[in-house]
Amino acid sequence: MSMTNKPKIKRFLTGVVVSNKRDKTVAILIERQLKHKMYKKIIKLSNKVHAHDEKNECGVGDLVKIAEIPPMSKTKHWKLVEVLEKYKNID
Repeated sequence: MSMTNKPKIKRFLTGVVVSNKRDKTVAILIERQLKHKMYKKIIKLSNKVHAHDEKNECGVGDLVKIAEIPPMSKTKHWKLVEVLEKYKNID
């Protein structure tokens, strides 16, 4: 029995692109909700992560799906899987 052949479990998250100024990198805002244990109030928590965008296809405001990968750099631990919805500016 070899323990080296463990299956790799990937995490997938969805979020909104908040910055695409860097080359092949996008900053994504991940929001989640949870209920406070004592007060039973719904609390919104947010986290910003950097993801690898090989083709520079994301724009600010796009809804995207990302997957966890081994570290590419100091801050990049995610890669872009797909753009779920493009941002539509209604002005």
